[in-house]
Amino acid sequence: MSRTFSSESRLSAVLANPRARALLEKAVPGVANSPMVQNLSSMPVGVLVDRDPAMRVDEQARKQFWEEMAQIDDTTPPRVEAAPIEPRLDYEPDDVAEGSAAVRAAGSGPVHAPFEIAFDGPAHGNPFVDVELTVTFVSPAGSELRVGGFYDGDGRYLVRLLPEETGTWRFTSSSTARSLNGVSSTFEITPSENPGRVRVADQFHFRHADGTRYAPFGTTAYAWTHQGDDLEAQTLASLQASPFNKVRMCVFPKSYLYNTNEPPRYPYARNEDGGWDTTRFDVEYFRHLENRIAQLDAIGVQADLIIFHPYDRWGFADLGRAADDRYVTYLVRRLAAYPNIWWSMANEYDLMWTKSIEDWERLAAVVVDNDHAGHLISIHNCFGFYDYSKPWITHASMQRIDVYRTAENIDAWREEWGKAVVVDECAYEGDLDQGWGNITAEEMVRRCWEGAVRGGYVQHGETYFADDEVIWWAKGGVLKGDSPERIRFLASIVAEAPRGVLDPLPSEWDTPWGGVAGEYVILYFGFNRPRFRTVSLPPGVRYRVEVIDTWNMTIEPVDGTYEGTFTIQLPGRQYVALRLTAAE
Repeated sequence: MSRTFSSESRLSAVLANPRARALLEKAVPGVANSPMVQNLSSMPVGVLVDRDPAMRVDEQARKQFWEEMAQIDDTTPPRVEAAPIEPRLDYEPDDVAEGSAAVRAAGSGPVHAPFEIAFDGPAHGNPFVDVELTVTFVSPAGSELRVGGFYDGDGRYLVRLLPEETGTWRFTSSSTARSLNGVSSTFEITPSENPGRVRVADQFHFRHADGTRYAPFGTTAYAWTHQGDDLEAQTLASLQASPFNKVRMCVFPKSYLYNTNEPPRYPYARNEDGGWDTTRFDVEYFRHLENRIAQLDAIGVQADLIIFHPYDRWGFADLGRAADDRYVTYLVRRLAAYPNIWWSMANEYDLMWTKSIEDWERLAAVVVDNDHAGHLISIHNCFGFYDYSKPWITHASMQRIDVYRTAENIDAWREEWGKAVVVDECAYEGDLDQGWGNITAEEMVRRCWEGAVRGGYVQHGETYFADDEVIWWAKGGVLKGDSPERIRFLASIVAEAPRGVLDPLPSEWDTPWGGVAGEYVILYFGFNRPRFRTVSLPPGVRYRVEVIDTWNMTIEPVDGTYEGTFTIQLPGRQYVALRLTAAE
């Protein structure tokens, strides 16, 4: 039965058909030559047409367009989903002794760091899919952890544990390959200075595994690990000198504006026809990625790792369910032992038109099932928020959906979802022609302060145009903006709060209040510029008062202490805050 084009047809199929393409170009001029056409290839063409301003208001033209499209046969072959590949139970013959593989593991290692066990095993066939390997670890306290292993090429199988207890650990392997099955041994885990993975604490905030408070002041450099050694080293140096303790970054390379260069390496081996063999991973690609993650850990930076994204010209965004599941399993097993990992299921999940909510729920379950360490996990939106109340989501990772108001809603979002709110994209400090890439440094800092006082975490981003197209948000390099040092100043203010965090307090209609009731209160005036302010607090606590200039990074104490209702003189300029600290 023949198919004709409809609103559900993929844009790529429409553009591949000369008649359908001509109709679309007439209705929505310029779409075929748009720099975004590769990124939109999987979009249902109806979405594109409905968003065109002219077509949206001209009902007759829209009706005629769809009638004419319905007369054209869509000859695109329907997609056939590949079946999952099960490990081979006969991978090694019965005459291979069980547990005969050589094992290489250190006798001891530090807590909160990857502990690796290497097995020298068979390499015939395709061990990436033919062999399943898991190891059961028993902690000093007697609890069990089952950790999945992975193939690292050349007959080398690895299992990595993120230990969170010191003392003597035991392990036993289990595998569909006889030589890898039933290997047992012990090792020691010793103290270290690494604070360990970050987890949710106090419902809306975060701590490291050792109890150290962690407040995310992050940035975005999507494709920094795909730029070659020199630029990547420069990015690491910039991060180390910056106030940022988290970086959003992609596993797959990215294809988008100002990011059109080919990466040095790819995640898959090639088939004979030049396509990707999604059953064979390029181990050098993943070794490079994990090396960069380890380097981030060494400088105290969390890797907020984006597993999928739509900005793709290589096909990695749409490999099919079986390949997606295999990739996510491999990725998580390789990296879950690194303490500084956060999982982001997707950047702008709702631009990945071939994946449904059911797909995202399935893929999230694959992450959770394979992450023995239980790292933080979320998903990031474009047009509309995901349901952050889902039990697998540890925190809300959000992009603004209103041009102006984002940080202003954080306290409401905390109440709605009952989870920590991290606005990973509030727009970028820069000067690009795109509306998301040209807010001022002052506005970036204002949004960060507004979010902090409301009990959340607004993250940094930078998009200053460069002739060489090395723009921080995509490729890293060097930071050029004026907001980073002001964000460092904000981080110090938050750290000085009694619990190292701010929570929203009952506020006035024009000024948000945050802090710890009765101990530490910040009033943030943002773009307003009052000459004075009358403050009313319950009697019984006397406060020291300071005027904070959040842009000039100054703190000016006000003489005396204050209680109840009092008036404080202010400088009459923007970006000022009042800090009230209970006097001892």
